[in-house]
Amino acid sequence: MTATRSSRERGSKTRAQARSVERRAEKGNVAERRGSPSRDFGPETVGQRPGGGETRHVAARSRTPLLCPRPEEAGSGWQTGVWKLLASPAENVKFKFGPDLKDFTSGELSDKTKWAEYKGNLKRQKGERLRLPPWLKTEIPIGKNYNKLKNTLRSLNLHTVCEEARCPNIGECWGGGEYATATATIMLMGDTCTRGCRFCSVKTSRSPPPLDPEEPTNTAEAIAEWGLDYVVLTSVDRDDLPDGGAEHFAKTVSHLKNRNPQILVECLTPDFRGDLKAVEKVASSGLDVYAHNVETVPELQRQVRDPRANFEQSLCVLKHAKKVQPDVISKTSIMLGLGETDEQLHDTLKRLREADVDCLTLGQYMQPTKRHLKVEEYITPEKFKYWEDVGNKLGFHYTASGPLVRSSYKAGEFFLKNLIHKRKKKDI
Repeated sequence: MTATRSSRERGSKTRAQARSVERRAEKGNVAERRGSPSRDFGPETVGQRPGGGETRHVAARSRTPLLCPRPEEAGSGWQTGVWKLLASPAENVKFKFGPDLKDFTSGELSDKTKWAEYKGNLKRQKGERLRLPPWLKTEIPIGKNYNKLKNTLRSLNLHTVCEEARCPNIGECWGGGEYATATATIMLMGDTCTRGCRFCSVKTSRSPPPLDPEEPTNTAEAIAEWGLDYVVLTSVDRDDLPDGGAEHFAKTVSHLKNRNPQILVECLTPDFRGDLKAVEKVASSGLDVYAHNVETVPELQRQVRDPRANFEQSLCVLKHAKKVQPDVISKTSIMLGLGETDEQLHDTLKRLREADVDCLTLGQYMQPTKRHLKVEEYITPEKFKYWEDVGNKLGFHYTASGPLVRSSYKAGEFFLKNLIHKRKKKDI
């Protein structure tokens, strides 16, 4: 009997609570119809009563858009309270409508953060993971060119290093830059690498799938459809192939040049395990730029790259490409922020120039996933400008240096294209 009565009391209390909630909701609806917004409540704050002692206030938040009145229309409560919190009519509009997607894709909001005022750490301490500074935050990739390139790649089963390596410049390069030159870096020989460099997010396997014999033809077809006048061909390392894929590179260049003799072709190759015959095959294929990346300073090679790669072997590849084809432009790239010192970097640049490397790109290393090498330091844009000046003084014909610069960054832009045309005319 007692249990039944207790159950009834609980049921009665529950129904009473439900009716109370309904009444409050109805009051809110009536208030909204009268033009007064219903409110829920924010965090409690503590103030002082006029006669002394504490009083507790709760900040109200409107569930409906709260239109701020003009000063002349506002009552005394607004004049002495909320109105003082609002900075300007322009900001009131922002409060009313809020930022939309366009604000973020245009960079309008992030531009308000001054680089010089950034207070975060730029050098990593033990056990720490650095936060991304504002100058490394990029726009969302959009645009007709971007979508066109992406759709064509899918239809022809082609891969790009832009996607596989999670390049931050994909929207800018695929969309076309200042000179409206879209640059896509086609990754030949599949999307699976036989090596495991600690900075790279490309998939790895000891036995990748076999080569697609139609890839050279499909690549030439895609480039023709895009109407590009500059293309970059790169690849994963294929140590499982006798020539490392050199023949595949050469066939692709040949197909491209046959379709369009005016197109400029850059090949960013692996080191072919130091096989100079493979280097010679690619260098003699009719390309315009032979690129191979040393990635970092000699002192950090073992920590950063796969054990089968090293600085001397990479330098030998660049030297031999120039020896075989003196008119070919040679190019390499280095990531900064891996723990290198200024002295080490300066010595490395000198050695590259002594090896007759023509073009240099310097960019910030960015950790692709938590499983990869951590960023040791974020280099400021001003420091990148300093290294660009150093590169130019050392005699590089073209130095691209910046936080978001990558080895194929805007490769088809005006300066590099102009350099190639000059070289063909024997001006350099």
